[in-house]
Amino acid sequence: MTVDELSRIANRLRLDVVETVHLAGDGHPGPCMSIADIMAVLFFEEMKLDPENPRWPERDRFILSKGHACPILYAALARKGFFPYEELKGLRSLGSFLQGHPDMNKIPGVDTVSGSLGNGVAIGTGMALGCRMQGIKDNYVYVIVGDGEEEEGIIWEAAMAAAKYELGNLIVFADLNNHQSGGHVTDLSSLYPVPDKWQAFHWHVQSIDGHDIGAIRNAIAEAKKVTDKPSIICCKTIKGKNIPYMEDNNAWHKRTPTAEEVEIAREALRDKM
Repeated sequence: MTVDELSRIANRLRLDVVETVHLAGDGHPGPCMSIADIMAVLFFEEMKLDPENPRWPERDRFILSKGHACPILYAALARKGFFPYEELKGLRSLGSFLQGHPDMNKIPGVDTVSGSLGNGVAIGTGMALGCRMQGIKDNYVYVIVGDGEEEEGIIWEAAMAAAKYELGNLIVFADLNNHQSGGHVTDLSSLYPVPDKWQAFHWHVQSIDGHDIGAIRNAIAEAKKVTDKPSIICCKTIKGKNIPYMEDNNAWHKRTPTAEEVEIAREALRDKM
């Protein structure tokens, strides 16, 4: 795909989130917007997936460690063909399999249960090691982790283990929008500068603009060249990206768009999809 095509997919996913969270009357739209471009590259170009066979052993794995951003994962899975798009309208509704956090036992294409923050890198480490032990080659485990959840100790226990086992098939994206539910990460329990922390844990580290499709692509290609270290791609992002009233506004960490705000989002994204 071209950069423009992937950018349009990312913005389509953003609007899917606005519309479905509005229908649900609940959800976390802001955290979805900062990772939309990463999601577009992974799901619509990079990852080896088979919607007809979601448990294909040779597939790439994806873990959304910041599980509250699941509306954009659900949108990507629906757009990729894992389940009918109409199912998105049931988000957080009684009887729907699209719960407020991802559930691998109910949703095709979801590789792990997530939502309890901080666990994704550890789960990804286990998956990457497990694939290697089973002799599964040429596949990768991708994880998206928020910067607020990097305050969790289990992140760094997993970082040590992944480096010890030289898991070159593990690629983590750090969504560095400098927001968590209670405010700015740098005001609460800052872990900045983030790249230095991961460098100290013997990971292969890159820093990019997390909204630059070309940079995301190139960073993945560089990560794949490193076979004896896990990789982290530190992505400078904007919470609420491309939705005018959400951009860098932490009030939209968990909030429901009104019908009027849905229309504003549609207008803002109209020429970007």
